[in-house]
Amino acid sequence: MRPSPAVRARNVTKTFGDVIALDGVDLDVPAGQIHGLVGPNGAGKSTLLALVLGLAAVDGGTLEILGTPVGPVRTVTGGVAGFIDGPGLYPTLTARQNLTTLARLRGEDGERRADVEELLERVGLGDVADDRVRGFSLGMRQRLGLAAALLGDPRLLVLDEPANGLDPAGKRRVHDVLAGLADRGTTVVLSSHRMDDLAALCDEVTLLSVGRAVFTGPVSKLAAESGELDHRVLTSDPERARRIAADVPALAVRPVSGRRGAWTAAEPAIVVRGAATALDDLVARLVGAGISIRELGPVVSPLEAAFLALTGADADAEEPPR
Repeated sequence: MRPSPAVRARNVTKTFGDVIALDGVDLDVPAGQIHGLVGPNGAGKSTLLALVLGLAAVDGGTLEILGTPVGPVRTVTGGVAGFIDGPGLYPTLTARQNLTTLARLRGEDGERRADVEELLERVGLGDVADDRVRGFSLGMRQRLGLAAALLGDPRLLVLDEPANGLDPAGKRRVHDVLAGLADRGTTVVLSSHRMDDLAALCDEVTLLSVGRAVFTGPVSKLAAESGELDHRVLTSDPERARRIAADVPALAVRPVSGRRGAWTAAEPAIVVRGAATALDDLVARLVGAGISIRELGPVVSPLEAAFLALTGADADAEEPPR
Protein backbone atom coordinates (compact mmCIF):
# COMPACT_ATOMS: atom_id res chain seq x y z
CA MET A 1 0.00 0.00 0.00
CA ARG A 2 1.37 3.41 -0.99
CA PRO A 3 1.77 5.96 1.82
CA SER A 4 -0.64 8.89 1.88
CA PRO A 5 0.70 11.71 -0.29
CA ALA A 6 2.71 14.53 1.22
CA VAL A 7 1.83 16.56 -1.88
CA ARG A 8 -1.33 16.13 -3.92
CA ALA A 9 -2.18 18.37 -6.87
CA ARG A 10 -5.23 18.08 -9.07
CA ASN A 11 -5.64 20.14 -12.23
CA VAL A 12 -3.44 22.89 -10.77
CA THR A 13 -3.07 26.01 -12.90
CA LYS A 14 -0.95 29.11 -12.42
CA THR A 15 -0.66 32.12 -14.70
CA PHE A 16 1.43 35.26 -14.70
CA GLY A 17 -0.39 37.75 -16.88
CA ASP A 18 -0.73 36.12 -20.28
CA VAL A 19 1.84 33.44 -19.47
CA ILE A 20 0.48 30.03 -18.45
CA ALA A 21 3.14 28.63 -16.12
CA LEU A 22 1.17 25.53 -15.06
CA ASP A 23 -1.66 24.10 -17.10
CA GLY A 24 -3.73 21.45 -15.32
CA VAL A 25 -0.93 19.64 -13.46
CA ASP A 26 -1.71 16.49 -11.45
CA LEU A 27 0.87 15.29 -8.94
CA ASP A 28 1.08 12.79 -6.08
CA VAL A 29 4.20 12.62 -3.91
CA PRO A 30 3.97 9.85 -1.28
CA ALA A 31 5.38 10.59 2.15
CA GLY A 32 8.96 9.48 2.65
CA GLN A 33 9.87 9.55 -1.05
CA ILE A 34 12.33 11.60 -3.06
CA HIS A 35 10.41 12.97 -6.04
CA GLY A 36 12.15 14.74 -8.90
CA LEU A 37 10.84 17.48 -11.16
CA VAL A 38 12.56 17.72 -14.51
CA GLY A 39 11.91 19.67 -17.68
CA PRO A 40 13.32 22.35 -19.98
CA ASN A 41 13.78 25.91 -18.81
CA GLY A 42 10.37 27.54 -18.54
CA ALA A 43 8.55 24.24 -18.12
CA GLY A 44 7.04 25.27 -14.76
CA LYS A 45 9.31 23.49 -12.28
CA SER A 46 10.13 26.52 -10.14
CA THR A 47 6.50 27.67 -10.21
CA LEU A 48 5.33 24.30 -8.91
CA LEU A 49 7.99 24.34 -6.18
CA ALA A 50 6.89 27.86 -5.19
CA LEU A 51 3.30 26.65 -4.79
CA VAL A 52 4.43 23.78 -2.58
CA LEU A 53 6.56 26.12 -0.45
CA GLY A 54 3.70 28.62 -0.11
CA LEU A 55 5.56 31.37 -1.97
CA ALA A 56 2.75 31.59 -4.52
CA ALA A 57 -0.95 30.71 -4.63
CA VAL A 58 -2.76 28.44 -7.05
CA ASP A 59 -5.08 30.07 -9.58
CA GLY A 60 -7.12 26.93 -10.22
CA GLY A 61 -7.39 23.31 -9.18
CA THR A 62 -6.68 21.87 -5.75
CA LEU A 63 -3.42 21.49 -3.84
CA GLU A 64 -2.86 19.66 -0.56
CA ILE A 65 0.39 19.88 1.39
CA LEU A 66 0.92 17.39 4.23
CA GLY A 67 -2.81 16.72 4.23
CA THR A 68 -3.77 20.41 4.46
CA PRO A 69 -5.71 21.96 1.55
CA VAL A 70 -4.06 25.10 0.17
CA GLY A 71 -6.50 27.75 -0.97
CA PRO A 72 -6.26 30.63 -3.46
CA VAL A 73 -4.49 32.81 -0.87
CA ARG A 74 -0.75 32.31 -0.48
CA THR A 75 -0.20 30.23 2.65
CA VAL A 76 2.94 28.75 4.22
CA THR A 77 2.24 25.27 5.58
CA GLY A 78 4.01 24.19 8.76
CA GLY A 79 6.57 21.42 8.42
CA VAL A 80 7.74 22.58 4.99
CA ALA A 81 11.16 24.10 4.24
CA GLY A 82 13.49 24.62 1.32
CA PHE A 83 14.65 27.14 -1.25
CA ILE A 84 14.14 28.21 -4.86
CA ASP A 85 16.73 29.90 -7.09
CA GLY A 86 19.39 29.38 -4.45
CA PRO A 87 19.25 29.80 -0.67
CA GLY A 88 18.90 33.21 0.96
CA LEU A 89 21.93 33.72 3.22
CA TYR A 90 23.61 36.58 5.09
CA PRO A 91 26.91 37.09 3.21
CA THR A 92 28.63 39.07 5.98
CA LEU A 93 27.97 36.40 8.60
CA THR A 94 29.80 33.12 9.03
CA ALA A 95 28.21 29.78 8.27
CA ARG A 96 27.62 29.15 11.97
CA GLN A 97 26.23 32.66 12.51
CA ASN A 98 23.82 32.18 9.61
CA LEU A 99 22.32 29.09 11.19
CA THR A 100 22.25 30.41 14.76
CA THR A 101 20.60 33.62 13.52
CA LEU A 102 17.91 31.63 11.72
CA ALA A 103 17.37 29.54 14.85
CA ARG A 104 17.06 32.71 16.95
CA LEU A 105 14.52 34.19 14.53
CA ARG A 106 12.43 31.07 15.01
CA GLY A 107 12.68 31.36 18.79
CA GLU A 108 14.74 28.17 18.98
CA ASP A 109 18.14 29.60 19.84
CA GLY A 110 18.92 27.54 22.93
CA GLU A 111 17.51 24.21 21.83
CA ARG A 112 18.99 24.42 18.32
CA ARG A 113 22.66 25.18 19.11
CA ALA A 114 23.63 21.51 19.10
CA ASP A 115 21.68 21.04 15.87
CA VAL A 116 23.67 23.83 14.22
CA GLU A 117 26.97 22.08 14.87
CA GLU A 118 25.61 18.71 13.78
CA LEU A 119 24.11 20.14 10.57
CA LEU A 120 27.34 21.89 9.62
CA GLU A 121 29.16 18.59 9.93
CA ARG A 122 26.48 16.70 8.00
CA VAL A 123 26.77 19.00 4.99
CA GLY A 124 30.58 19.08 5.14
CA LEU A 125 31.03 22.66 6.36
CA GLY A 126 32.34 22.00 9.85
CA ASP A 127 35.87 23.08 8.92
CA VAL A 128 34.65 26.42 7.51
CA ALA A 129 31.94 27.13 10.09
CA ASP A 130 33.61 30.41 11.11
CA ASP A 131 34.29 31.65 7.55
CA ARG A 132 32.11 34.41 6.13
CA VAL A 133 29.62 33.24 3.56
CA ARG A 134 30.55 35.96 1.06
CA GLY A 135 33.71 33.97 0.34
CA PHE A 136 31.88 30.68 -0.20
CA SER A 137 31.67 28.96 -3.57
CA LEU A 138 28.29 28.25 -5.14
CA GLY A 139 28.45 24.64 -3.98
CA MET A 140 29.26 25.65 -0.40
CA ARG A 141 26.32 28.06 -0.36
CA GLN A 142 24.06 25.29 -1.64
CA ARG A 143 25.15 23.02 1.20
CA LEU A 144 24.67 25.77 3.79
CA GLY A 145 21.21 26.42 2.36
CA LEU A 146 20.40 22.74 2.82
CA ALA A 147 21.56 22.92 6.44
CA ALA A 148 19.39 26.00 6.99
CA ALA A 149 16.34 24.24 5.54
CA LEU A 150 16.89 21.30 7.90
CA LEU A 151 16.99 23.44 11.06
CA GLY A 152 13.31 22.94 11.78
CA ASP A 153 13.24 19.19 11.05
CA PRO A 154 10.81 19.61 8.15
CA ARG A 155 8.47 16.82 7.11
CA LEU A 156 8.63 18.09 3.53
CA LEU A 157 11.84 19.46 2.00
CA VAL A 158 11.65 21.42 -1.28
CA LEU A 159 14.90 22.04 -3.17
CA ASP A 160 15.59 23.78 -6.47
CA GLU A 161 18.68 22.35 -8.20
CA PRO A 162 20.36 21.26 -4.93
CA ALA A 163 23.38 19.83 -6.80
CA ASN A 164 24.08 23.09 -8.62
CA GLY A 165 27.76 24.00 -8.27
CA LEU A 166 28.71 20.91 -6.28
CA ASP A 167 31.95 19.06 -6.88
CA PRO A 168 31.78 15.24 -6.83
CA ALA A 169 32.54 15.04 -3.11
CA GLY A 170 29.95 17.67 -2.28
CA LYS A 171 27.36 15.99 -4.46
CA ARG A 172 27.90 12.65 -2.78
CA ARG A 173 27.52 14.26 0.64
CA VAL A 174 24.26 15.97 -0.36
CA HIS A 175 22.96 12.74 -1.87
CA ASP A 176 23.75 10.91 1.39
CA VAL A 177 21.93 13.57 3.43
CA LEU A 178 18.82 13.45 1.23
CA ALA A 179 18.74 9.65 1.12
CA GLY A 180 19.05 9.55 4.91
CA LEU A 181 16.17 11.99 5.30
CA ALA A 182 13.93 9.87 3.09
CA ASP A 183 14.86 6.75 5.06
CA ARG A 184 13.64 8.52 8.21
CA GLY A 185 10.33 9.49 6.60
CA THR A 186 11.01 13.01 5.30
CA THR A 187 9.57 13.73 1.87
CA VAL A 188 11.89 15.49 -0.59
CA VAL A 189 10.75 17.26 -3.76
CA LEU A 190 13.59 18.54 -5.89
CA SER A 191 14.14 19.92 -9.36
CA SER A 192 17.17 19.02 -11.41
CA HIS A 193 18.53 19.15 -14.93
CA ARG A 194 20.97 16.37 -14.09
CA MET A 195 19.72 12.96 -15.12
CA ASP A 196 22.42 11.23 -13.05
CA ASP A 197 21.05 12.90 -9.91
CA LEU A 198 17.53 11.75 -10.72
CA ALA A 199 18.65 8.19 -11.37
CA ALA A 200 20.70 8.07 -8.15
CA LEU A 201 18.20 9.74 -5.82
CA CYS A 202 14.59 9.69 -6.93
CA ASP A 203 11.91 7.09 -6.35
CA GLU A 204 9.69 8.79 -8.93
CA VAL A 205 9.94 11.74 -11.29
CA THR A 206 7.54 14.14 -12.96
CA LEU A 207 8.54 15.48 -16.34
CA LEU A 208 7.12 18.92 -17.13
CA SER A 209 6.90 20.48 -20.58
CA VAL A 210 5.29 23.88 -21.29
CA GLY A 211 3.44 23.78 -17.98
CA ARG A 212 2.04 20.27 -18.31
CA ALA A 213 3.05 16.98 -16.72
CA VAL A 214 3.90 14.69 -19.64
CA PHE A 215 5.16 11.83 -17.46
CA THR A 216 4.95 10.80 -13.81
CA GLY A 217 6.26 7.53 -12.48
CA PRO A 218 9.32 5.53 -11.42
CA VAL A 219 12.68 6.47 -12.88
CA SER A 220 12.97 3.00 -14.42
CA LYS A 221 9.72 3.51 -16.31
CA LEU A 222 10.92 6.86 -17.64
CA ALA A 223 14.11 5.23 -18.88
CA ALA A 224 12.00 2.64 -20.70
CA GLU A 225 10.24 5.44 -22.61
CA SER A 226 13.42 6.26 -24.53
CA GLY A 227 13.00 3.54 -27.20
CA GLU A 228 15.92 2.89 -29.51
CA LEU A 229 19.06 4.82 -28.61
CA ASP A 230 22.13 5.97 -30.48
CA HIS A 231 25.11 3.84 -29.44
CA ARG A 232 28.76 4.81 -29.79
CA VAL A 233 30.99 1.95 -30.96
CA LEU A 234 34.74 2.34 -30.55
CA THR A 235 36.76 -0.32 -32.35
CA SER A 236 40.27 -1.12 -33.48
CA ASP A 237 39.28 -0.46 -37.12
CA PRO A 238 36.51 2.17 -37.39
CA GLU A 239 36.53 2.30 -41.21
CA ARG A 240 35.86 -1.45 -41.57
CA ALA A 241 33.44 -1.34 -38.63
CA ARG A 242 31.39 1.31 -40.40
CA ARG A 243 31.16 -0.76 -43.58
CA ILE A 244 30.09 -3.83 -41.59
CA ALA A 245 27.50 -1.82 -39.64
CA ALA A 246 26.00 -0.53 -42.88
CA ASP A 247 25.20 -4.13 -43.87
CA VAL A 248 23.42 -5.06 -40.61
CA PRO A 249 19.64 -5.24 -41.14
CA ALA A 250 17.53 -2.78 -39.08
CA LEU A 251 20.65 -0.90 -37.95
CA ALA A 252 21.15 2.75 -38.96
CA VAL A 253 24.60 4.33 -39.04
CA ARG A 254 24.28 7.83 -37.63
CA PRO A 255 26.44 10.97 -37.85
CA VAL A 256 29.04 11.11 -35.09
CA SER A 257 27.81 13.34 -32.22
CA GLY A 258 28.79 16.95 -32.73
CA ARG A 259 29.67 16.44 -36.41
CA ARG A 260 27.44 17.86 -39.10
CA GLY A 261 29.55 16.82 -42.05
CA ALA A 262 30.41 13.47 -43.62
CA TRP A 263 32.10 10.72 -41.63
CA THR A 264 35.81 10.18 -42.33
CA ALA A 265 38.15 7.31 -41.54
CA ALA A 266 39.88 9.58 -39.01
CA GLU A 267 36.87 9.36 -36.71
CA PRO A 268 37.69 7.06 -33.76
CA ALA A 269 34.16 5.69 -33.42
CA ILE A 270 30.90 5.11 -35.23
CA VAL A 271 27.39 5.82 -33.98
CA VAL A 272 24.56 3.40 -34.73
CA ARG A 273 20.88 3.13 -33.84
CA GLY A 274 18.80 -0.01 -33.67
CA ALA A 275 17.11 -2.56 -31.46
CA ALA A 276 19.12 -4.74 -29.09
CA THR A 277 18.98 -7.63 -31.55
CA ALA A 278 20.57 -5.48 -34.26
CA LEU A 279 23.33 -4.42 -31.88
CA ASP A 280 23.96 -8.06 -30.99
CA ASP A 281 24.22 -8.85 -34.70
CA LEU A 282 26.76 -6.03 -35.16
CA VAL A 283 28.90 -7.27 -32.27
CA ALA A 284 28.93 -10.80 -33.67
CA ARG A 285 29.94 -9.57 -37.13
CA LEU A 286 32.71 -7.34 -35.77
CA VAL A 287 34.16 -10.14 -33.64
CA GLY A 288 33.90 -12.52 -36.59
CA ALA A 289 35.86 -10.05 -38.72
CA GLY A 290 38.63 -9.87 -36.10
CA ILE A 291 37.82 -6.29 -35.08
CA SER A 292 38.28 -5.50 -31.40
CA ILE A 293 35.41 -3.69 -29.65
CA ARG A 294 36.83 -1.24 -27.13
CA GLU A 295 33.62 0.56 -26.17
CA LEU A 296 29.91 0.11 -26.77
CA GLY A 297 27.39 2.29 -24.95
CA PRO A 298 24.57 4.80 -25.42
CA VAL A 299 25.54 8.29 -26.55
CA VAL A 300 23.13 9.70 -23.97
CA SER A 301 21.60 7.91 -21.00
CA PRO A 302 18.14 6.36 -21.35
CA LEU A 303 16.82 9.06 -19.01
CA GLU A 304 18.27 11.81 -21.19
CA ALA A 305 16.85 10.18 -24.28
CA ALA A 306 13.40 9.99 -22.70
CA PHE A 307 13.67 13.66 -21.71
CA LEU A 308 14.50 14.60 -25.30
CA ALA A 309 11.72 12.46 -26.76
CA LEU A 310 8.96 13.55 -24.37
CA THR A 311 9.79 17.27 -24.43
CA GLY A 312 10.54 17.50 -28.13
CA ALA A 313 14.05 18.79 -27.44
CA ASP A 314 16.72 18.63 -30.13
CA ALA A 315 18.47 15.27 -29.77
CA ASP A 316 21.41 16.62 -31.77
CA ALA A 317 22.02 19.59 -29.48
CA GLU A 318 25.67 19.98 -28.55
CA GLU A 319 24.87 19.96 -24.83
CA PRO A 320 21.71 17.95 -24.07
CA PRO A 321 20.19 18.46 -20.60
CA ARG A 322 21.94 16.54 -17.82
